[in-house]
Amino acid sequence: MGTQFTLFLYSATNTEAAAEADEVFEEIDRLEQLLSNYRTTSELSRINALAAQQTITTDPEVIRFLQDSLHWSAASDGAFDITVGKLMKAWGFYVHQGRIPAADEISKLRAATGWQKLQVDPDNRTVHFADPGVELDPGGIGKGFAVDAAIRILRADGVTSAMLSAGSSTVYALGAPPNKSGWPVIIAGPLPSKATLSVVMLRDTSLSSADCSQKNFIAGGHLYCHIMDPRTLRPVEGRVQVTIVDPSATASDALSNVLFVDDPDQSFQILREYAPEARALVLSNRDGDIHCALFRWKSRVALPQCVSH
Repeated sequence: MGTQFTLFLYSATNTEAAAEADEVFEEIDRLEQLLSNYRTTSELSRINALAAQQTITTDPEVIRFLQDSLHWSAASDGAFDITVGKLMKAWGFYVHQGRIPAADEISKLRAATGWQKLQVDPDNRTVHFADPGVELDPGGIGKGFAVDAAIRILRADGVTSAMLSAGSSTVYALGAPPNKSGWPVIIAGPLPSKATLSVVMLRDTSLSSADCSQKNFIAGGHLYCHIMDPRTLRPVEGRVQVTIVDPSATASDALSNVLFVDDPDQSFQILREYAPEARALVLSNRDGDIHCALFRWKSRVALPQCVSH
């Protein structure tokens, strides 16, 4: 999934811990093979290759993944959109070689982008693309989906204290370490300082973050972020980083993109309607000044002024 998964686990013996870790990473590898758009043999790649020409029958797990994706697309009015595969490639983020596509190329991408073009029939377990050229990119939700699946395995095995991290962009805290109230997670502030912005205590919940520090490119002195606004077909401007806490890692992963794309007034309304337990921290850059917006945020934030919504 283009990242490194790390598991922290308390167990009675090293042997038991190693067995649990093997089971977790096998599950993540299984989902990688199922949902990766980098592996030509994956089920998602098969759907990308064929679903515009014919209706594809797939397995219930893929259907559930696509339904989750469509749910957050509809809830966010397209701020989150899994059909950005061609868009990511056009801007060079698929191969980490940034480029600015020409205006006519952007215009053509309009026909190949849009969550409404993804048609899923859960009863018959079928997928179809309404227009040719549509390509799914699981990058904004796949890690969270895998984290939730792995946590279900740990719960089923009776594990009561673990933390699973997907490259630190999405983490899930199961229970708490012995004699602790939860798992402390440090949220670093924006580059270049990366000073501690806030410390969150997590227990039986997930945290997802999004920023431009890992994937971006500079052209003409301007930084272009890898997080796209699927409605404008361009990289998001003005957002610095977001962090969201939610019981579902699938939801927090998708919603971290929503919070990055939409202004806080819009995205926080989505949280009110669709994520009753979510809380969030959003940093934006306006004319060189960092602005902080909070939603149900309980932890102290190391910024002089933050606006609570």
